[in-house]
Amino acid sequence: MTLMIPFDNSYARLPDAFYTRLEPQPVAAPHLLAFNEDLARLMGISPGEVTEMAQVFAGNAIPEGATPLSQLYSGHQFGNYNPQLGDGRAVLLGETVGTDGGRRDIQLKGSGRTPYSRGGDGRAWLGPVLREYVVSEAMHALDIPTTRALAAVETGEQVYRETALPGAVLTRVASSHLRVGTFQVFAARGQTDSLKRLTDYAIKRHYPQADGPMGLLRAVSEAQARLIAQWMAVGFIHGVMNTDNCSIAGETIDYGPCAFMDSYHPNTVYSSIDRMGRYAYSNQADIVVWNMAQFATALIQQMDSRDAGVEEATEIVHAMPGLVQSEWLTRFRAKLGLTQQEEGDQAMIADLLTRMAENQADFINTFRALGTDKARDQFLDPSVFDAWEAGWKDRTEKEDDPAAVLRAANPSVIPRNHRIEQMIEAAVAGDYAPFHRLNAVLSRPYDDHPDDGDLTHPPAESEVVRATFCGT
Repeated sequence: MTLMIPFDNSYARLPDAFYTRLEPQPVAAPHLLAFNEDLARLMGISPGEVTEMAQVFAGNAIPEGATPLSQLYSGHQFGNYNPQLGDGRAVLLGETVGTDGGRRDIQLKGSGRTPYSRGGDGRAWLGPVLREYVVSEAMHALDIPTTRALAAVETGEQVYRETALPGAVLTRVASSHLRVGTFQVFAARGQTDSLKRLTDYAIKRHYPQADGPMGLLRAVSEAQARLIAQWMAVGFIHGVMNTDNCSIAGETIDYGPCAFMDSYHPNTVYSSIDRMGRYAYSNQADIVVWNMAQFATALIQQMDSRDAGVEEATEIVHAMPGLVQSEWLTRFRAKLGLTQQEEGDQAMIADLLTRMAENQADFINTFRALGTDKARDQFLDPSVFDAWEAGWKDRTEKEDDPAAVLRAANPSVIPRNHRIEQMIEAAVAGDYAPFHRLNAVLSRPYDDHPDDGDLTHPPAESEVVRATFCGT
């Protein structure tokens, strides 16, 4: 085999209670659609022949050193606890330690049934695989912590949802696939030895400076506070912020019904399964606190002094809204070109957002255009922006270089929902040019793209995507 992956599989060295060992199920005719050479170099992976890589990243061939397994976890889904979830359509091949010293998981997503499939087929169809590839790599380019895409393979088989669809497998890379739900399953079962082992493992792998379970809670809470603020600064809506989709590494994970806002409104929801708006754009800051409360509840179960654990966990969780707000304010100040802190900044930001919501202003394009004549064009009534802009210009006079700060904080291009849908439709018809074009342009989100201006435009009325869907 010419493909060389330098595996060092620490999770597989944990006891069998944490996973089920199994190999992915082979597919009929794998065809490599994309391979992320930059990420492969970072991970110390030497690429092989295209046909060989198609076999490996489809699950037909197991590379030397891999220890395939599916991980166990549970979680709260839309507020309701499910006592056993787990990797229902994924197999962890193993881990590498990259040229930067970072340890990363390599996981095949859509690789067939596992003991955790709960009646599902364990497969993925092409659309969600390409969506996750494009959006996760775009998030990385935006410098937002995220899982990444190493490869995408078409399987040559049909996947049946409401209709027959082309099957595919995504090779996902993560700092780890440890979730809040990974801790919840052992806490709920009263398996404190496994919970302690998992806590020690997580601390060693992700937060070696953390002191015990509450140190881990504090570190994860801080990472999640930063992450949510980063999401909101680019108008990202995760769509399924269940505790099984909440990474303790502080990375964005699971790009099912996710979406980026076009016109701004705080109550925006795209996910077809979020009928009550639990995970709406503006609710994400509250939900991450709720998720950390569930994490705290699980971690406390292993502590000898439960009362002391409850007291410290309560302090950490109660401090989280302030952490999120502080991170949010830092990022939105930057979006206005501000680096200095003044008392009226939050009110000024809130005032702009209110005016944007009332005038259906495009979120990304409004902020990108600040300081130019084009910003007012985003508003149904441009005079509404003019009334705000005067005070903002007075405020920026106290800054050294607001234009540079604006440009560094406000991307020109994001994976807009209608472009993602058009890309998927083209790929299903056999045309992968839009997929490759999106990846190329989105890899430079803070540059201007005069030759690809259509990717920066909001959708026409006929192009608006009103709902996004989970790929299962």
